[in-house]
Amino acid sequence: MIQFYGGIVDFPAFIQQSSEYLLTVRFMYYNSLGNTPLQVSRICLGTMTWGEQNTEQQSYQQLDYAVSQGVNFIDTAEAYPVPPRFKTRGLTETYIGRWLKQQQGRDKIILATKVAGPGEIAQHIRKGPRLSRSHIFEAIDSSLRRLQTDYVDLYQLHWPERNTNFFGKLGYTYDDSDPGTPLLESLTALSELVTAGKVRYMGVSNETPWGVMTYLKLAEQYHLPKMITIQNPYNLLNRVYEIGLAEISQKEQIGLLAYSPLAFGALSGKYLNNARPEGARLTLFERFSRYTSNEYG
Repeated sequence: MIQFYGGIVDFPAFIQQSSEYLLTVRFMYYNSLGNTPLQVSRICLGTMTWGEQNTEQQSYQQLDYAVSQGVNFIDTAEAYPVPPRFKTRGLTETYIGRWLKQQQGRDKIILATKVAGPGEIAQHIRKGPRLSRSHIFEAIDSSLRRLQTDYVDLYQLHWPERNTNFFGKLGYTYDDSDPGTPLLESLTALSELVTAGKVRYMGVSNETPWGVMTYLKLAEQYHLPKMITIQNPYNLLNRVYEIGLAEISQKEQIGLLAYSPLAFGALSGKYLNNARPEGARLTLFERFSRYTSNEYG
């Protein structure tokens, strides 16, 4: 018998006894992705450092290990790696595509990626990305080429195009100087990709309660596919998701993909007493000080 997560696992007697054997126990939980029949591992492999802090070979090692432990869910984005730079643009998806080409059974992997919105961090993408129909169509085709596949399981709007709060911004100030692409245009473009077979399901990321509910209302009004997931930060230092979005997720069956569970590593303890370990993200890049700066309280 083996004590595992507080329970007793009684292995069948037919397991051959030997003085020399290695018994590897793999134990992974799986959940439905939103309200879809897709079953995804509770642990999703994030990839945003591949091509910046991690080499191509290291990305393969992480992918191989994750799959060996039962992980079948991989999340990436056209804007990766971060910090976004012209020199490294698209490397993360490229690495995943090369690895994916070597695997047997594309259908065993649930692959998610994202289309970038506008902003200073993405000026190197399509000369300034938008969430318009033409930009979304160009973005998915480029992602599919890099990923070396003809479809993605989940395609997400990485952040809103309109002026609103995300990426840790506090103090909402209304600004209608650039309202951005109408949400209906973005939603309709995504639905066309579903019809074309390039995308199976659609989701949002870094979105607000107003944004999620507006997308749901538009989907119902125009008989379009609905957003099935929201990928937002959620950790012990950032529980904003619980205000508004948690209720929406439960009542509307929108699955949460929680990113930054360790708050950029702040909850790991390695930055205590202002420590800055060599090679660590906050040591290399000041822009990731969201959880360690007084600016964020």
